[in-house]
Amino acid sequence: LLSQGRDQRICLWDLAEGRTSVMDSVFTENVGFCRCSLLKVAQGRWLMAMAAKALEEVQVLELPSKTSVCTLKPEVGAKLGMPMCLKLWQLYSGSQPLLLAGYEDGSVVLWNLTVGKELSQLVCHQEPVMSLDFDSEKAKGISGSSEKVLSIWSLNEQQNLQVYKTHSLVNAGISDITIRPDKKILATAGWDHRIRIFGWKKMKPLAVLDYHTATVHCVSFSDHKNPRERLLAAGSKDHRISIWSIYTQT
Repeated sequence: LLSQGRDQRICLWDLAEGRTSVMDSVFTENVGFCRCSLLKVAQGRWLMAMAAKALEEVQVLELPSKTSVCTLKPEVGAKLGMPMCLKLWQLYSGSQPLLLAGYEDGSVVLWNLTVGKELSQLVCHQEPVMSLDFDSEKAKGISGSSEKVLSIWSLNEQQNLQVYKTHSLVNAGISDITIRPDKKILATAGWDHRIRIFGWKKMKPLAVLDYHTATVHCVSFSDHKNPRERLLAAGSKDHRISIWSIYTQT
């Protein structure tokens, strides 16, 4: 289990045989709200991206060695602001890892980790990008901000980001977005206390889950292979975590 707190630490926990002890930790030196992103690149080897000490930079480490892979620095004068959300991904196992980062100025940037260079940049929002997720199979991503709109964007074969379309929301403010592993539906965590479910193909609204009494901060789907066992978890400012079983048919 990996956890990240406002104490500027990312902790790796040992949960084997009922234990609950911290095996290792990384000091982030960053006081922002940007969550780290983890990607398994080989058996027993991961990459972790996190906001760096310098406000506009992102640091990528290899785990468990904690070796620095690269530090991603915007070009001089870019004025992207702080990184707000991160998503490490690769097209297929063994291919070069890439990073999508959402920034304070509303931009989404695609980074090449091998050379530490920016590949593409797209202004998706007028406000800071609060969350994003990416479907590498369809080369399509989605992002949310404090606005009343979701931005859906695509990545072409030249690795250029392009706006695909936008989707208007009933209420402003999205804390988190996650696409289910089967790429059929997605969930959003709203400032309006609600979880909303959409069909990923056409962004058709499917459900509004109204349980929490404060901002929903995060949403996450389980990765069960059996569709009937799939769950959605949501965490809220109301100190509750809700667990949902929805659209579990194949």
